[in-house]
This record gives sequence, C-alpha cells and structure tokens, in this order.
Amino acid sequence: MFSSTSPDESDASVLLRAAHYSARRHRAQRRKGSDADPYINHPLHVASLLAEHGAITAVDILVAALLHDTVEDTETTDADLRDAFGNTVADLVAEVTDDRSLSKDERKEAQVAHAPSLSRGAKLIKLADKTSNVRDMYANPPQWPLQRRMEYLDWAMLVVSGIRGVHVELEALFDETMGKAWAVLRAEESQRKA
Repeated sequence: MFSSTSPDESDASVLLRAAHYSARRHRAQRRKGSDADPYINHPLHVASLLAEHGAITAVDILVAALLHDTVEDTETTDADLRDAFGNTVADLVAEVTDDRSLSKDERKEAQVAHAPSLSRGAKLIKLADKTSNVRDMYANPPQWPLQRRMEYLDWAMLVVSGIRGVHVELEALFDETMGKAWAVLRAEESQRKA
C-alpha cells in the first residue's frame, strides 16, 4: 500500500511513486493503437509533454498527469488517490475524470462544456492529454475507421478551444500535432479515394 505524500519525501521520489502506482493500476490494460502499447506509456507521455515542452515543474501537476486516468479507467477510487497522494493531486485528477455514469456522447459533450472552468493545473493536464491522443491518431492509430479518427480530431479541437490561453508553448505543440494528424489522415483519405 502506498502512503500519502510526506514532507520528507523528495520530488523525485513522489514522481517515481506515482509512475509505479499508475503502472500497477493500468498493468492489465493496453492502448487501442495498432502497436497495443502498455497503457502506462500514455500517462508517462502526458507527464513528459508537460515537463519537456511546457517546462512544468509543479510536482502535484506532474503526479496528477501520471495518475490522470486511474479513477476513470481502473478500480482506483478518489479516496485511494487522496490517501496515497493527497488532496491537491486527487482534486486535479477528479477535474479531468469523465463521469462514467454518462453515455459516451454525454461524456464528450461534458468535456467540451467543462473545459473552460477547469483549474490551471487541470487545463495543463487536459491539453497534454489531448496532444498525446491526437498524436496517436496518426503515429499509433487505434483500429477505428478513418471517419471516427477524423471526428476525434474535431472533438479534441473543441475541448482545447475551451482551455486556450493556459500555456503558449503547449498550445503550439498541440496545434503542430493536430496539423500533422490532419495531414496524415487526409493523405490516407485521398489514398482510399484514388
């Protein structure tokens, strides 16, 4: 069992503990991409985008990025995260967690509607998460029809439009990633029509 963050715990220690916690919680899951990567690669990528491209050093934001899908996609509860990582991290994860009692379409609509009211930390995580997912639409695409991948790009743009102004560099990275995704998907569409 993991203990909650203590004042004596170093930033590196809590980050590694969060990565281990996330890896354990997602251990049986694979990404939907053609490579079926271990799921942990996604939260690691989200946290690395924040650190490397966004120069985010706030440990609570990076830890929440590592844990952002645990409540939504595993048996982890909000109380589990509060016990293991404290209220700040749990609150950030709660902000970016979809309500699974809603239908898929309702969850997508809720993300768009709630994006502008997220805290700064949650907006940063959401932005990095969408960037990672958009990259997967062309670099490691899920086994979805082309039209569904294009619809995902449109929806991701709507979500991100609600959080614009939170971080110039991360928004530029999202836009660049979106541009690459559209180029690849449009080329795939043209190839299919040829």
